[in-house]
Amino acid sequence: MRDYIELTKPRITWLILMSTAIGYFFGLPHSADWRAFLLGIPLFSLLHTIIGTGLMASGTAALNQWFERDADRRMRRTAQRPLPSGRVPSDRALVFGVALSFAGFIELWFGANLLTGVVGAFTLVTYLFCYTPLKQRTWWSTTVGAIPGALPPVIGYAAAAGALTREAWVLAAILFLWQFPHFYAIAWMYKEDYARAGIRMLPVVEPDCRSTARQILLYGMALIPVSLTPALMGMSGKVYGFGALALGLWFLYSGVRVALERTITRARAVLMTSVLYLPLIYGLMLIDRPGL
Repeated sequence: MRDYIELTKPRITWLILMSTAIGYFFGLPHSADWRAFLLGIPLFSLLHTIIGTGLMASGTAALNQWFERDADRRMRRTAQRPLPSGRVPSDRALVFGVALSFAGFIELWFGANLLTGVVGAFTLVTYLFCYTPLKQRTWWSTTVGAIPGALPPVIGYAAAAGALTREAWVLAAILFLWQFPHFYAIAWMYKEDYARAGIRMLPVVEPDCRSTARQILLYGMALIPVSLTPALMGMSGKVYGFGALALGLWFLYSGVRVALERTITRARAVLMTSVLYLPLIYGLMLIDRPGL
């Protein structure tokens, strides 16, 4: 059972579910408050959304590992995963991943609405059939992968609102830009592993990591004005605005340090900053939403 749970990548899935819940919350009418949750109707729908997204994310993770089992076998970081180590047969992992993904789609469709299911299915398809094969061909795969990676809040928003408005895309834009420093830092830290597996991440293509540092810095700069957009649009208030600016500058500072020094230690600092940044900015959004 532990091996099958490992296939679902639970540490990544919880970040996906956090983003989905944020999207759901902002998809509710502005008049909604915590008392509305206590009535049970939004909470019931949210539960279906979280379960469905969790199933689909877990299925996608299992299928991704099925596709990449040979590459994982060549990397030290992933060689002991259930598939490359042989603890789970590949045919069973395939059935497991397909079953979870299908169950997640059905849960999102009937537990929330068809739009939510469609966005979830689009996320799965683009991740598995666009991003995953491109990793062996071009470092632009990171950009392609950031598209499905930005959609969890859109799934949540669609479940609550039954439609997609500019607020949903603002949440997606923040997550889209956040991913680049996060994943470039990971690629930097494990570039030798990726090279052994034939995965053409940017630090593999350009081992001096100058381009990687530049990308981290540029996306860190772009994230600041985009992260302030919820305050400008009235999605959150001034407390969020000041907090988002402070968090953005902190995130950017880690990017400046890695651009100046270009060491694995600084890349790891970018990764740790990114891991803290996301829940902190989401927390500010929640506590400073007008009307609550």
